[in-house]
Amino acid sequence: MALVPLKRRRRAPSPPAGPPDTGRFPAVVLCLVEKRMGASRRAFLTQLARAKGFRVDRAYSAAVTHVVSEQNSGNEVARWLEQQQEECGAGGDPALLDISWFTESMGAGRPVEIEGDGKCWGLGRVRVSWVPGTDPPPTPLPSSSSRCPTGGDSALSQEALETLAEEAGFSGSEGRSLAFTRAASVLKALPGQLSALEEGQALGSGLSLSLGQDVLEDGVSVEVERVKLSERYRTMKLFTKIFGVGVRTASRWYQEGIRTLVDLQERNTKLTRQQQAGLQHYEDLNTPVERGEAESIGRMVQEAVQRFLPGASVTLAGGFRRGKPRGHDVDLLLTHPEAGREAGLLSAVCLSPHQGLILYQHSQENSFALHEGPEPPGGRDVLDRFERCFSIFRLEVQGRPGAARGWKAVRVDLVVAPVGQFPFALLGWTGSRHFERELRRFAGHERKMVLNSHTLYDTRLNLFLPAASEEEIFQHLGLEYVPPTQRNA
Repeated sequence: MALVPLKRRRRAPSPPAGPPDTGRFPAVVLCLVEKRMGASRRAFLTQLARAKGFRVDRAYSAAVTHVVSEQNSGNEVARWLEQQQEECGAGGDPALLDISWFTESMGAGRPVEIEGDGKCWGLGRVRVSWVPGTDPPPTPLPSSSSRCPTGGDSALSQEALETLAEEAGFSGSEGRSLAFTRAASVLKALPGQLSALEEGQALGSGLSLSLGQDVLEDGVSVEVERVKLSERYRTMKLFTKIFGVGVRTASRWYQEGIRTLVDLQERNTKLTRQQQAGLQHYEDLNTPVERGEAESIGRMVQEAVQRFLPGASVTLAGGFRRGKPRGHDVDLLLTHPEAGREAGLLSAVCLSPHQGLILYQHSQENSFALHEGPEPPGGRDVLDRFERCFSIFRLEVQGRPGAARGWKAVRVDLVVAPVGQFPFALLGWTGSRHFERELRRFAGHERKMVLNSHTLYDTRLNLFLPAASEEEIFQHLGLEYVPPTQRNA
C-alpha cells in the first residue's frame, strides 16, 4: 500500500492590523519579527498582547517603539530593521528586544522596564539580551562529548516540552510528566529535525499529535504559553525552588493564597528548619554552582576525610561527573577500600575544623540491609538508603565579580557508601535521572533484574550480582559501557 503523505497543518494567517486605539500603553508599539518565530506563533502572541492592552502593528513603521525577536542574533535583527526602513521609508530608533522581554511583560500585564540605555533587556543577573549590532553571548550547550548532541533548532522545542513536564508534575500527573520528559529526551538525542511523518512516533504515545506538531514546527504551542503565564505555574516554580519544599507543600501554600517569598515571611508561615535555611539562602541556592566551586568543596571535604581516615576517598558525582560546567548542587560520595572502615566518617566530616563553614546540616542513618532483598524498580530518591548529610556550605569566593560579601551558600549532599556498594552508588548518583530511570526499566523488563543504587539482583537466579566497577554492572546487564559524559539524555 502506498504511503499517503500527511496534510500539512494550515499556517495561521498574518495577524490583522492593529486596533485603531492606542491601547492601555500609548507610548509602546510592538512589532514581532516573524523570522524563526513562525506565522502561527506570531499570530498567537499578537492576539495575546492585544488582549493584555498592548498595541501590535502588523508591519514595521515609524510608530514602532519595540521590535521583539526570537531565536535571531542581534546582527540578524539589525539587518532586518535596515531592510524594513529601506522598504517602508520609516525612521525611528526602536528597542530591539529578546522574546524573554515580551514573556515577562505579558506575565506582568505591563511593559517591563528596559535596563541600561534602552537598547537591551536583562533577565535577572544571569541572562542578558543582546544589543543591536552585536551577537548575543552564546547559550551553554550540552557537553560536546555527549553521545547524542542537541541540534540548535530543537532547543526551543525541548524547553517547551520540559515546561509541560514540569507543569504536569506540579499537578500531580506523574505519567503525563514522564511522557513529556521522554519526548524532550528524544528531541535531545536526535541529530536533526523531525519530519511530519516521524514526529508522532518520536514524541511517544503520551502526547497528542496536534501538540507535537505545534511544538516541533514552532517550538511552542498555545498550551505552553498559557502554562508559562499562569499564576499557579509561576508560583509553584518559585516555591519548589526553596530547599526542602516539595510539590505538596508548594500546592498547599498556593491554595492558602500565598504567592511570593515575602508572603511567606509576612504571614509567619510555619517552616521546617530545612525550609528556613532554604528561604534564608534562596538567592544563592538558585544561582548555578560552577565546576571550580564544586571542585573546591570537594577538596575541602577530602582534607577533612583524610584527617579522620587516611585512605578514604571523596568522589564528585552528579552532573559534574557527566562533564557539565555548572549545576544546582554538589554531590560527593565517600567510601573506604576496607569494608566497614567508613563507619563514623560522616560525623567526623561534619565535626571537622570546616564545620564552621557549614550553614545547615541534617543527617540520616544507613537503613539498607542486604538480606532484606531487592525493592521494586523506581527512582533514586525511593531506593537510596545510604547514610548521608544534606547540608549547605559557606564557600569563600573572594575576588569573584559581584561577590561583595566574599562568600556564597552552596547545597552539598554527602553520601557514605560501603565499598561493596560503591559502584552501584556511583552509577546511581551520576545520573542523569532520566538515564537512570531508563536503565533500571531496561534491567527489569529485558533482563529480569532489579537495579538500584545499592545492588543488582537477578530474579531468575535469585542471586545478588557483585560488581567492582560500573563497567561490570553494564556487563551483567549485557550492555556496552556508557561513559558518564554520555549519560546526559
